[in-house]
Order: sequence, then structure tokens, then C-alpha cells
Amino acid sequence: MRTVVEIGPGKGAITRLLARRALRLIAIELDRELAPRLREQFADQQAVTIVEADILRVDLSELAPSGEKLLVAGNLPYYMTSDILLHLIRHANAIERAVVMVQREVADRVAANPGSRDYGLLSATAQLHARVEKLLTLPPGAFSPPPDVHSTVMRWTMHSRIDELGVEQEAFTRFLRDCFAQKRKTLGNNLRAAGYPPTEVAAALQESGVRPAVRAEELDLETLAALWHALKRD
Repeated sequence: MRTVVEIGPGKGAITRLLARRALRLIAIELDRELAPRLREQFADQQAVTIVEADILRVDLSELAPSGEKLLVAGNLPYYMTSDILLHLIRHANAIERAVVMVQREVADRVAANPGSRDYGLLSATAQLHARVEKLLTLPPGAFSPPPDVHSTVMRWTMHSRIDELGVEQEAFTRFLRDCFAQKRKTLGNNLRAAGYPPTEVAAALQESGVRPAVRAEELDLETLAALWHALKRD
């Protein structure tokens, strides 16, 4: 195994397993009490580095050795799961694969298909950059102390669709945020609220074959990209 980044090692249970296989293991822990304990615990293992930091402030791209992509693992803290997942997406070019445990409801949203209740901005953004798989779900009783929710282990295999869809990453990401801004509103209303002229929105919807009353969660990435292209040309 190559360079592995572990997010939130806690008391080091998973860290011990990863340390046996990783050529280099970088464990990022925010807790000021746990980080020193981890350093002491793994002091005799030169391949293990404990970094006391907020993962959202860590430039993962800088951790990847030249010519190599990172493997990421972690049991993500539920209160900041979405922020961490979006952070991984921002550094997708430096990551080959991520295996993380998240709250089951978040996993359902990330892996949701267009047209389902759970499909939204997080789904579209994740699936723009990765192949998403739900591997297994664990009940609260599998943990001590037990949480109030079920947990799901997900695997993200980074695979950007930017070139395939012919979109510009930053501009299309902003466009997705505009499309999914308010779930109860139609796509057209969200785009008009974002500042797109009503006549251009109507023309782009028609050109893309999208019903005027459609909501963003009903559309796949291909259709959203077609709509982005139509608006971009106007």
C-alpha cells in the first residue's frame, strides 16, 4: 500500500491496522488531547506521521508524493461530514480512492440517483468527480458507545467527468449550486433567482429538452451539462 491519509484517527484503532500495510501513513487528528497520545503510541513507527490539524485546513494535494495519488480512509465526524466530503472533492486530483464511514443518511444522499428523494447538490457534486459505492451499513450497536444513527462505509473511486461532459469545473460547480439552491423551487425559478435572465432560462430549457416545471433533482449530470452549455452560449 502507498501513502495513506487517515482522517480522524481518534484513539488509533484503525490507525494500527493501516500502519501495518501503508508505506507511509499520515493521520490527521483535530483533538488536542488525542493527537499527543497518538504520537506517543506510534513513536516507534517511522512510517506514521500524526498531524494535529483541522482536515478542512489541510492541503491534501501537498501531501501526495510526486507522481502518486493518495489513498484516504476515515470514520468521519458526523457533524462535519458534508464539509469533509466536499474538501475531498476539491482535492480529487490528488486522491485515487477514499474509503470513509459516514452517517447512513449522508451515504444515501451521496449515492442517490436522479429522480429520487435523496438526490441533490451533494449527490451531483460527488458523482461529477467520483464513482460512489455503498459497501456496508452498521447498526448503532456495532460501536461503543453506540451512536443514535446507522453508519455506512462508502468507497469513492475518483473519476472526473469534467472532460466527458465538456464543462468548466469551477463554472459548472457554481451552476450546480444555483440549480439546487432551493429544493422546493423549480429549476427555472432557482436559475432566475441566481440572476439568469428569464428569457435565456426559458430558451435554454427548451433547447435542452427540459420541462419548464422540472426540479433540479430530476435531472442527471448529462442533462444539467447540456443546460449549462445552452445558457453559456446565450
